[in-house]
Amino acid sequence: MQTVTELALDNAPRGVFTRGEAGCWSNAEGARLDGLLKRAVAHGEVWRLRRELYVLHPRYLRRTVEPFALAQRIHGPSYVSMESALAWHGAIPEAVYTITSVTQARSRTFDTELGVFFFTRVPQKVLYRDVTRHNADDGAFFIAQPLKALTDYIYAHDCRWTTLQEAIESLRLDDEVLRGTTQETIDGLLSNYAAGNVRKFLQALRRECKP
Repeated sequence: MQTVTELALDNAPRGVFTRGEAGCWSNAEGARLDGLLKRAVAHGEVWRLRRELYVLHPRYLRRTVEPFALAQRIHGPSYVSMESALAWHGAIPEAVYTITSVTQARSRTFDTELGVFFFTRVPQKVLYRDVTRHNADDGAFFIAQPLKALTDYIYAHDCRWTTLQEAIESLRLDDEVLRGTTQETIDGLLSNYAAGNVRKFLQALRRECKP
């Protein structure tokens, strides 16, 4: 019988798989399936990312795992936002090593062999408003547009900014990234968030951006 590692090599092109998928490949269930997975983990061939989600050790991977795509499999529904999205868009200069995401589920942190994944619950009417899907060779992921990422950051860190300049100074934010922001985008985000500090910032931004 093939090991879980061998089965994942044949059936999981990106190396990430669930307990259920392993059960289908091996025709095993219950304690027998758990035993197969535990042996693979104990031998260091497979890493456990969270309950029922696994990834092959990098030495077995044909390509690297895209951490943003992985984040959405670890905890969802979610999208990459805040510091990670701002850095990805080139809006802040600092490298970001923790993958920061927004979810409508409860806030969670997952410390894995592939990095730390931090999920913040941000209440909003439409989770994926101003979020785009990015397709990459090593996995697709959803990521917030720059102003959406900044708005989520303001909520998560309880910022009390009332001008764009305060955000620029606090985050060393490159305002060129936000320069194309339209009144329509700001109004759409205003309708999406109820938090007072978020709304005050967006209302101030709308006044600053008014032609």
